[in-house]
Amino acid sequence: MRNVRWQLLIAVGGLILVIGLLVGQSPDTEIISSQPAVGGVYIEALVGQIQRLNPILDVYNQVDRDIDRLIFSGLIRFDDRGIPVPDLAQWTVTADATLYTITIRENAVWHDGEPVTADDVIYTFSKFQDEDYPGPQDLHDLWKQVNIIRLDDRRVQFQLPEPFAPFLDYLSVGLLPDHLLRGVSATDLIDHPFNLQPIGTGPFRFDRFLVQDEQITGVSLVAFDEYFSQRPYLERVEFRTYIDSTASLTAFLDGEVQGIANVDEDILPQILASPELNLHTARLPNLGIIFLNTQNPGKEFLANKQFRQALQFAINRQWIIDKALSGQGLIPIGPVLPGTWSFAENLQPVQFDPQRAANILESLGWVLPAGASPGSPEYQRSKEEEPLSLTLLYEENPLDSVIAETIKESWEAIGIRVELRGVDSETMISSYLEPREYEAALTHINLMRYPDPDPYPFWHDSQVETGQNYSGFSDRNISIWLEQARITPDFSRRAELYRSFQYRFQDQAPSLLLYYDVYNYAIDVQIQGVSIGPLFDPSDRFNSIENWHLIARRNLGTQITITDEP
Repeated sequence: MRNVRWQLLIAVGGLILVIGLLVGQSPDTEIISSQPAVGGVYIEALVGQIQRLNPILDVYNQVDRDIDRLIFSGLIRFDDRGIPVPDLAQWTVTADATLYTITIRENAVWHDGEPVTADDVIYTFSKFQDEDYPGPQDLHDLWKQVNIIRLDDRRVQFQLPEPFAPFLDYLSVGLLPDHLLRGVSATDLIDHPFNLQPIGTGPFRFDRFLVQDEQITGVSLVAFDEYFSQRPYLERVEFRTYIDSTASLTAFLDGEVQGIANVDEDILPQILASPELNLHTARLPNLGIIFLNTQNPGKEFLANKQFRQALQFAINRQWIIDKALSGQGLIPIGPVLPGTWSFAENLQPVQFDPQRAANILESLGWVLPAGASPGSPEYQRSKEEEPLSLTLLYEENPLDSVIAETIKESWEAIGIRVELRGVDSETMISSYLEPREYEAALTHINLMRYPDPDPYPFWHDSQVETGQNYSGFSDRNISIWLEQARITPDFSRRAELYRSFQYRFQDQAPSLLLYYDVYNYAIDVQIQGVSIGPLFDPSDRFNSIENWHLIARRNLGTQITITDEP
């Protein structure tokens, strides 16, 4: 926001200055403007370590993904609204969303000069099909069902066993060169020399590693002159790795770097106070949520939507964001990411209203003992001699511990006794969520790297027993809409279906949405052309890097003549 305000001030001030100059000068005035020019080096601090520069092996390492984003290109990419756009290829989809045909750009070449071909596409995506693929199991399971067909040197067809409109999400991974890796299995790729001398098709090519005391401390990339799209203005980009955000800030203050990739709350105040840095903040698709087990036989009241609404009205989500997250979060309006093509723009957020929550509980027959005061042991509602209580599971970490305590206080303030139980994240899933052995669970849904909203896995009734519908929520209207949205490639139709889903979800409140994480990124004010929209992964901050520049040349504009004639 600070960056936007400064840009507005500069724009308005500049406009006033130009008008003044035009009015005050004589006729035949030449306007001097500036245009981005090629040249300059940008150096950025990353937190972590470089492991393997390989786009099919970087799932678990953000540092690798950030660097890979500049070295490699995918068949498609996504804009900041989550709409797929061509990258290395154009595509067509059949009406039944089962056949996806891609056509590679004629001018796409690898960093070693070889043309990009259908063989590169087949090699890359066949690695996900290898039985020894070391990445996420669900990714392997999906690709095992896809038939990959080479149509000619530049065309490949993906045949799916059933309609699946979100399939384009899986075509954005960076391509690997078949001519350098043919015959190398997914397992062999893990320790292959290619990962230390990568060849890609992206806007920057690998130059060298930065090494200190025989340890890799960074990497240097240079602009690729034959890049199939706009050649970057920056001549070189360097990434240097640090142990944490504080070390990154120190590196900036010492003049070692111009950008800080990870601005956490420890250094945020110093970043905000620095006139030398622009802070960019963007929403991330990481959702804090409380799952409610609507099919728990011992807590049948969770199956009542009014009761769930009462739980929701009692939570002050803005307070959670301000206090627990130091203001670094956004209140979710619904289960679809705001700012995306499928978001219901007219949907209003649920307001904090503890009195309304209490009134709902009263109307449902949950009453407080006469004379009980808030905070006292007697301040607990009951119905037909059944005391009202819930056990809230949470993941044992500093953030969720604070949030869990806040939720406990909020619900106890309306007369619900709450027991907190902390567990590790793996136990949360394997021992509680998957077997549906819980009442309420504070956890997170990570939707990173997949721009398509596709809420099917979490809210369709077919996923109640063994899928990720951990709430056991079953609503036929929602299930029908999610089914239809999965089988049509028509984005306008899918958007209509998802809007209907979002309104129904808010009404039913099957689980309680708490916050979306945000990503903070700081960059030197001298770096121009930086534009960062909503992110689906932190590496999306580089979506517009071709426009970033440090150098501008002055141009004489068109001659303007000003007269007093009407």
